[in-house]
Amino acid sequence: YFDVCLIFMTATFFMALYKEAGGVAFIVRRIVINFHNRRSVCLLLLVLVMMIPGAITGSGATTVLTVGSLVGSVLLAMDVPANKRVALIFLLAAMSAACPPINLWAMMAAAGANMPYVGFARPLGLLSVTGALFAAFWLAGKGKPVDMHKALSTLPEVPEGWNWYRAGAPFLVLAALVLAGRAFPYSFPVLGLPLIFMISALAVFVISPSRLPLFRVAQHTVKILLGLVSIMVVVGVLIQVMTLSGVRGLLSLAVVTLPLSVLFFTLWMILPISEGMLQYAVAPLFGVPLIMLFNMKGLDPVVSLAAWSVMWPLGDCLPPTAVVGRAAVMELDFEGDYYRGFVKTALPVMAFILLLSTLFMVYSKEISQVIGG
Repeated sequence: YFDVCLIFMTATFFMALYKEAGGVAFIVRRIVINFHNRRSVCLLLLVLVMMIPGAITGSGATTVLTVGSLVGSVLLAMDVPANKRVALIFLLAAMSAACPPINLWAMMAAAGANMPYVGFARPLGLLSVTGALFAAFWLAGKGKPVDMHKALSTLPEVPEGWNWYRAGAPFLVLAALVLAGRAFPYSFPVLGLPLIFMISALAVFVISPSRLPLFRVAQHTVKILLGLVSIMVVVGVLIQVMTLSGVRGLLSLAVVTLPLSVLFFTLWMILPISEGMLQYAVAPLFGVPLIMLFNMKGLDPVVSLAAWSVMWPLGDCLPPTAVVGRAAVMELDFEGDYYRGFVKTALPVMAFILLLSTLFMVYSKEISQVIGG
């Protein structure tokens, strides 16, 4: 998983540098100033801000660490209760990690099954965006408009010189490099996502109105990601050991011999729980045999894997790891009960997302014909 770790670290460095430059604070402050009287529009734009970091890094923890506290400050100014704030930040982070173009669960499972990571954008986008919007309006849709002065007082000041051109330039560079490789596959050099993210980070450095401490930001990025990257390395070691010892084959055989009806009724529970226990290891461990089984049964493996890849991140608030859930609690200084306060509040939204993903899995063949998965 060397490539995955590189993507993870370079993408997070790009977002951390953008935050250090003041780009995230500028965007959030402009949203508050322009739309504080229109709660629904403000909420929609905050959802967009939360979705971007996870979509380009594949990590919900990165989303929480880069924009979670800023969005949480605006939610506080909306008078959203503490347990709902933490639940919403977690759920948006989980959906951002599931959102295309980077979904690490789908990438790892597809690689293990020798399946190209192609055709996932539409099903992943539809499921993750629907889940994020439902979470936002279920948990924070009702209430008074944003208290602009209260929100601005809690947000960091923006360096002089920021404007929308500067704010959008790094993302335009990122999009241009990604799209150029697809539009001109035979003439444009293959850069790879890590190099694309580093070029985008260079764009942040160039357009920033203030001098950026590159080494300090890089050092901090490595520090906060060390635990997550370690998990990725251990996942690789675990999978290799399980393969050599035959345990992976035993588990795969146990999965593929189960009746489809049993899988339909249990995967919504098994996948999040296994994510809480094994993190990314569940993707190659259970994803690969499930891909083989669903393909053999005539179901669409791309849409099915997309559905599983939206279910998995929801387990990041469950023990023993609970990486994203604990990150959300720490960033928002939540002092309530973890399970009876935060997790219990998130359960109705999680149930909706799991139900929607299960329907996509059951009717994957029909859905693939409609959306082109």
